[in-house]
Amino acid sequence: MSDTTFDPKSIFETYKSAFAPALKAQQEGVKALDRVGRYQYAVAGDYLEWSLAQAKAAIGAQTPAEFVSKQVELTTALSEKLRARAQEFVKLATDAQTASAKW
Repeated sequence: MSDTTFDPKSIFETYKSAFAPALKAQQEGVKALDRVGRYQYAVAGDYLEWSLAQAKAAIGAQTPAEFVSKQVELTTALSEKLRARAQEFVKLATDAQTASAKW
C-alpha cells in the first residue's frame, strides 16, 4: 500500500515555488509604482515652488522690467529642473524595463 499521509508543508512549498515568478513580478511592479509616485510628487513639488516664487516675484517687484526679469529667471530655473526630471524619468523607465526583462 502507498503512503497517503497529508503533508501541508510540502503542499505549501509546491505552491510557493509555482507562484514565485508571479510574486517577484508583483514585487517589481510595486517598486516601480512607488518610484513613479515619488517622481510625480517631486515634479509637483517643483511646480509648487515655482508658482510660489512667481507669486512672491509679482508682489515684490517694483517695476515691470524687474518683474519680467524675475519671471525669466524663475522659468529658466524651472526648465532646468524639469530637464533633470526628464532624465530621471528615462532612468526610471529603463530600470523598470530591465527588471521586467529579468523575470
